[in-house]
Amino acid sequence: MNFDLTLQQYVDWEVKNVIPIKGKYGYRVILKYMDGSERSQQKAGFLTEKDANVARDITLGELYAGKYVVYANVRVKEFMEFWVEEDIKHRVNSNETYDTYRNIVYNHVIPALGSRKMVDINRGDIQKFYNERAEYSVSVARLVKTVMNVSIRYAVEKKVIADNPAIGINLPKKVAKKQYHTRNIDTQKTLNMEQILVLLEASRNTPIHMQVLFNVLMGLRRREINGVKYSDIDYINRTLKVQRQLGKVIDTKKEDFAPNTFTKQEVRLKTPSSYRDLPIPDYVFEAILEQRKIYERNRSRRGKQFLDSGYVCCSNYGKPRSKDFHWKYYKQLLQENSLPDIRWHDLRSTFCTILLKNDFNPKAVSKLMGHAKELITMDVYGDNRGIIADCVDELQPFIDEVLPDPDEEMELATENIDVMISAEDYLI
Repeated sequence: MNFDLTLQQYVDWEVKNVIPIKGKYGYRVILKYMDGSERSQQKAGFLTEKDANVARDITLGELYAGKYVVYANVRVKEFMEFWVEEDIKHRVNSNETYDTYRNIVYNHVIPALGSRKMVDINRGDIQKFYNERAEYSVSVARLVKTVMNVSIRYAVEKKVIADNPAIGINLPKKVAKKQYHTRNIDTQKTLNMEQILVLLEASRNTPIHMQVLFNVLMGLRRREINGVKYSDIDYINRTLKVQRQLGKVIDTKKEDFAPNTFTKQEVRLKTPSSYRDLPIPDYVFEAILEQRKIYERNRSRRGKQFLDSGYVCCSNYGKPRSKDFHWKYYKQLLQENSLPDIRWHDLRSTFCTILLKNDFNPKAVSKLMGHAKELITMDVYGDNRGIIADCVDELQPFIDEVLPDPDEEMELATENIDVMISAEDYLI
């Protein structure tokens, strides 16, 4: 399905009088455009002249209100296919997000509603659809609700339908309401101060040491970590510019890429706010310098076999890490050191929660985490002020250890060498 998107961009209109059409009654709507062209739409099939005039009055009201439906015969299947490919594919930065939307559309929306016309979908249809999906899977039902809300808003914008029938339609009461972009943190799924230090030390002799540091001490996302290059580092000011992630390019095929590179392409970050400059803790900065020495030795030894792309987290041949490379080593670290069996992403939660618990400015924490809104940080990570309560007294030593020393910074400033960013000033 390919919409002519210019059809909705009319600047004037005219509604003709009701006339007999093939034994029944109808009327024409003339849409007028900036370039002087006109397009006619016929409304016919009314049994009586009175019925046709009532419909004509409704059409006039819709045109005056800016709610006239330009694409009256479009079916749900046609619209959803168009929306996923022409809107979602070009609007989201993540191949995973695109795949999720597409899967929901083709596996759930189209089978249930695909043959219906968009203009015929009502609130009852959507409520019934939500109820059925909730019986199938609560998580799928939530995704379906998101897809329907986003797609129907787009349909209203493009004048495929006049009003949004999904507004105010909720999932069944048995599905616990989940606030947008929120997640309750289980205290059993974050690390305390002592556990963090154990993990840092234990990871030293593993291939994922730098990945652990970027996660728990700087709050980078998994794919952002794999995309960090030495060229992103400001060695004078000790800052890191987060400006890419590694993943799949949307709507591409594996055979279009060299072996083992399909999921390691440089792609845009999750949101505009994900592009950020971060102060590098001293602990991490020293590790980066050591890792750079290893990188240079490998480049010298491997010669032409070495892929000199500058990734901090890479193999001995310079090849970037895959998104799941850390998993085996990470799980082994947790098991061997009697640490809680938490997800990799929970290390990022630990980082953010520690900052919030230590009364760092939530707006600054949001910037460090690369969240689009301050509200998201507080909802996701700050909903429980008792989180990591057993390590509150130890937080300041932790911050002192891994963030630049203010006294050293003042000493450098007196020598007119601007080589450090005050972590305190940056975060407040």
